Amino acid sequence: MKVRKCSTPEEIKKRKKAVIFCLSEDKKCIVVEEGKEILVGDIGVTVFDPFKQFVQMLPEKDCRYALYDASFETKESKKEELMFVLWAPDQAPLKSKMIYASSKDAIKKKFQGIKHECQANGPEDLNRAYIADKLGGSLIVAFEGCPV
Repeated sequence: MKVRKCSTPEEIKKRKKAVIFCLSEDKKCIVVEEGKEILVGDIGVTVFDPFKQFVQMLPEKDCRYALYDASFETKESKKEELMFVLWAPDQAPLKSKMIYASSKDAIKKKFQGIKHECQANGPEDLNRAYIADKLGGSLIVAFEGCPV
């Protein structure tokens, strides 16, 4: 799968802001979790804080992979960069954590354009300040339109 930017207004609305992946029932394939995506066209219509919605979509007691198209500002410019997230909450079963950790590289190789990566072990790891630090540390002045 090739990750690319879209240019027409219709394409932009259909572009995914966030996508969550899980293992298939038989634990042999990585698939998009049904209903667990945010489209750019939904922002401001049904989704008002895409990052907050993204964090709320992650399960409390199981692991997931996610891609998040992060929008942020530095002192010089505005940027959008793709971030890969390994969600492995403390309450997740050990077997699930091991499977997700061992197959992380396989899914990352399928996507071009990933600029940043983080592992989160709970909601406290997915706050704006933590993500801003992963994106560029003290150079980041705003993340998803909110100051950090």
